[in-house]
Amino acid sequence: MSPSVMASHSALHQYLTVTLSYWAFTLSDGALRMLILLFFHQQGYSPLELAALFLLYEFFGMVTNLYGGWLGSRIGLTYTLQLGLLLQILALSLLLVDLSVVTALYVMAAQAISGIAKDLSKMSAKSSIKLLLPDDEQNRLYRWISLLTGSKNTLKGLGYFLGGALLALTGFQNSILALDILLGLTLIASLLFLEKRQGNLKVKFSELLSKNAIINRLSMARFFLFCSRDIWFVIALPVYLQSQLGWQFVEVSGLLAGWIIFYGIVQALAPRVTGQTETTHPDRQTLVQWGFLLSSLPALIALALYLNMPPGITLILGLLVFGACFAINSSVHSYLIVAFAQRDAVSMDVGFYYMANAGGRLVGTLLSGFLYQVSGLLTCLIVSSVLIVLSTLAAQTIPTSD
Repeated sequence: MSPSVMASHSALHQYLTVTLSYWAFTLSDGALRMLILLFFHQQGYSPLELAALFLLYEFFGMVTNLYGGWLGSRIGLTYTLQLGLLLQILALSLLLVDLSVVTALYVMAAQAISGIAKDLSKMSAKSSIKLLLPDDEQNRLYRWISLLTGSKNTLKGLGYFLGGALLALTGFQNSILALDILLGLTLIASLLFLEKRQGNLKVKFSELLSKNAIINRLSMARFFLFCSRDIWFVIALPVYLQSQLGWQFVEVSGLLAGWIIFYGIVQALAPRVTGQTETTHPDRQTLVQWGFLLSSLPALIALALYLNMPPGITLILGLLVFGACFAINSSVHSYLIVAFAQRDAVSMDVGFYYMANAGGRLVGTLLSGFLYQVSGLLTCLIVSSVLIVLSTLAAQTIPTSD
């Protein structure tokens, strides 16, 4: 077997190991979010209080992306991925106590650790792909990024369903214990099979903030994009389904799970949908076209609800169309950031970009709880459309070349 073939097989083995580790983490992350959302809503928490439980999760995820990129550059992405798994095990373990005797701040602290873990794992997995692909195979980057991102979201959707099902069948603490065991086995496997890739200890802390105009503008577009999704999807939608339409735990988590699974499948197929091949790749114009299309969808859902169309059918159909279009936008975004990232500082560029992603999720989560509580789901949907327009306008300012 030639050295190039052996190197290709080794890279594929490492890619699969990274992907499986990230899959297991994502499954636990989706399940944990649904467990906390449904369990504490059952305990009488208001939409704004539920949003507050995820405040530190999103905030520390944002900080982690910034500092985690620098850390990954210095010590290596294998170690930051494994550190993310370890921290998630710790976060889950903190929730094994009797929650009737702990405060909301305790749950928020556990969620803060989970937020650090999530973004360490995501940054490590996505950055690793650029490093694992040889220079002469970088034209396949869009396909590999789409597969990783799409499969991740499919597993997150399964995690949503798993969280709701486990809560209904076994209760909160038994569910947490099962997730702890899953991640413990995953960490052991990653320690055994992942190569120890060293970082670059010469990377300076002062290089933390991106000075690349393309990275900065992509990051701004990403901030508004994910704020637009979470402003109605994270708190407002599940609370509306449960409190206004009378849906049960499994029904709510099942819908959200099915949506994210569908969303992940579309992401994985994004290169086919956008018409790109191994010689043509998405660019700024791709983002702008899909962005303006996406911006109309939340407003149309809001209009249908305002006209008293059946809310259940309207939301299900609206979610499917929104999810497909959002998935294409997100997949193109994910490809562009890795493609434009510098190879010798990929984790720092990707980390900075996903800091903006986490910032958008943080603001979106808070606005989701606040706007739903004071004005309802229609307002959340209308503001979502405005935010997507802002994301698209930001994408339009991206230079046409690096």
